[in-house]
Amino acid sequence: VQLVESGGGLVQPGGSLRLSCAASGFTFSSSAMSWVRQAPGKEREGVAAVLSDGTWSYSDAVRGRFTLSRNNAVNRLTLEMNMLKPEDTAMYYCAADLLLMRPLVPSEYQYWGQGTQVTVS
Repeated sequence: VQLVESGGGLVQPGGSLRLSCAASGFTFSSSAMSWVRQAPGKEREGVAAVLSDGTWSYSDAVRGRFTLSRNNAVNRLTLEMNMLKPEDTAMYYCAADLLLMRPLVPSEYQYWGQGTQVTVS
């Protein structure tokens, strides 16, 4: 299993970024996928998730600003982040698993990428 994130960077408050996760080594279309972030000194936080049936979940902190999408044809997960705030600054990880009960709970996920840094300042 391989998850490779890209698209992070430095952006001003109010700006936008698009994160991508390229997945391989497992059946992407049958998997739950998520973006999880971790800020310095804080625990990992699930921000957005999508199940294999297309059910989406967003954390209260990002709902209305972030949009998650998946492309099963090319095994790619994308997170559009708009109206970014300084508190969105974190390392963002792509995560995957076949079966889970709580899509926004990081500990539910078995497979992880290396992360991409997002800094809003």
